[in-house]
Amino acid sequence: MAAAASRQNAEDSFLCSICLAVFNKPVSIPCGHNFCLGCITAYWDTTTTVMQCPLCKETFFNRPMLRVNTVIAEMAAKLPESERPCVTPEKAGSGNVLCDRCKLPAIKSCLVCFLSFCETHLVPHQKIPAMKKHKLIHPVDNLEDRMCKTHYEPLELFCRVDRMFVCQSCKDGDHKTHNIVNLEDEAQTAKAALGVKKESTDEMIQARQEKIHEIQQSVDASRKKAAKALSYSTHATTAMVDYIRRSHAELAEVIETKQKKIETERNGLIKELEGEIMQLKQKKSQLNQVQFTDDALLFLENVLRLTFTEPQVKNWSDVTLNSGEFTEQGAMAMLETTVTKEIRMLCDPDWKEVQRHAVDVTLDPDTANPLLVVSPDGKQVTHADRKRNVPKKPERFEHVLNVLAKEGFSSGQSYYEVQVKDKTDWDLGVANQSINRKGDIRLSPKNGYWTIYLRKGNELTANASPAINLNVREMPQKVGVFVDYELGQVSFYDADSRACIFSFTGWNFTEKLFPFFSPCANDGDKNPAPLIITAVKRNS
Repeated sequence: MAAAASRQNAEDSFLCSICLAVFNKPVSIPCGHNFCLGCITAYWDTTTTVMQCPLCKETFFNRPMLRVNTVIAEMAAKLPESERPCVTPEKAGSGNVLCDRCKLPAIKSCLVCFLSFCETHLVPHQKIPAMKKHKLIHPVDNLEDRMCKTHYEPLELFCRVDRMFVCQSCKDGDHKTHNIVNLEDEAQTAKAALGVKKESTDEMIQARQEKIHEIQQSVDASRKKAAKALSYSTHATTAMVDYIRRSHAELAEVIETKQKKIETERNGLIKELEGEIMQLKQKKSQLNQVQFTDDALLFLENVLRLTFTEPQVKNWSDVTLNSGEFTEQGAMAMLETTVTKEIRMLCDPDWKEVQRHAVDVTLDPDTANPLLVVSPDGKQVTHADRKRNVPKKPERFEHVLNVLAKEGFSSGQSYYEVQVKDKTDWDLGVANQSINRKGDIRLSPKNGYWTIYLRKGNELTANASPAINLNVREMPQKVGVFVDYELGQVSFYDADSRACIFSFTGWNFTEKLFPFFSPCANDGDKNPAPLIITAVKRNS
């Protein structure tokens, strides 16, 4: 048994510790260790400056000149073929990384040898004491990326301060005072952190999926409510139209009956008058029988002989005819006005016609209060944090947060829209060209302003005289402003629901009217959103 072990040791002495095969062109390096010429050359080709022995790690600052050791070569050649070690695929590892010696799947990579090894070629790292100290890791490609570019040592540590991989020399140098841990410890910590993040991300995904489901349910509920509202609208409109038709038929019958009664009464009066006329004509005929003569005695004898019955007539001056029997026309006019107003507040059927008069409106920065900022395209205005350095101009508002548009209206019909979304306070409308812009301004038609305003996010008011609180189903996100100059009308619409919010009517405009805007103060960042003049999207 001792002889067999001795022979095994002798055979192992003719094996290259790199390729684990019988020496092929064996060479000796200055430290005394032997390797295949090709193996040691390939090993040193992986480094750029310092040459080391793969076994004892002795350093050579210059690459030693290599010559084949003929004695070892001859002794290795005498080793029987049957006794030479071989590598079989059955003993090889598995994986995508291949052994650098036999190209079988590697099971470990060495950060010292800078090579990957299969199970067979890993034996020296498991038997030779010096090689047992090498750093072995799971097989990986690109081992050069695992080496410190400064110290040519394995990057087996992690600096938590600089968040980078370091070697032992780095730890003892620039990172001496930093928090340094093993890669395995940092990996475990990172895995735990990633696990927490993954769990948190999963929760966020689930929460958003639930929110999507909630939104989808709200869309379905909204769709059902919309269908119900449409059905109710159709039913209500049909019922209302039917009721109006029946009311019209009943009213027509009432009017016809009243007219017949009036005609009967008036015809009775006419007949009575005609009877009295007949009696009066008979009396007149009798009176005409008296002959007029200059002989007074003879004339009086003729009068005294005249006898007739006095006609039965009445004083018709006390009889008056009522000219206001039919008040239905006025009532129907009032009904038409009321119904039209209520329908317009719900959804104005003339809104598409109003949209046809859309005009392009641009803010005039020369009129803007110094605390207001007008966007370069003239479509937005916001309240600034500080007063701007702007030239003083007669058209500029000095004490109130107002701005006018460049374009004015002096005839015809005009319509534009302004986004007021996310605002709690704003003023909109039109103003005369001659309005006061320097002192304390009171917005009212008598002062040349036709405007509405929002306060506290839910108080909508028309600046009439006196002010009128406006009741709307929901606060508008986009306000449409319509001006009919000749008709003397300024109307405000909820551009999304197409409902009329309020109308100033019956005014006699004599000056040019300019669109008027006020985004109001930010109010501690509660009202930061801008007023935005938006393009009118016409609905077909």
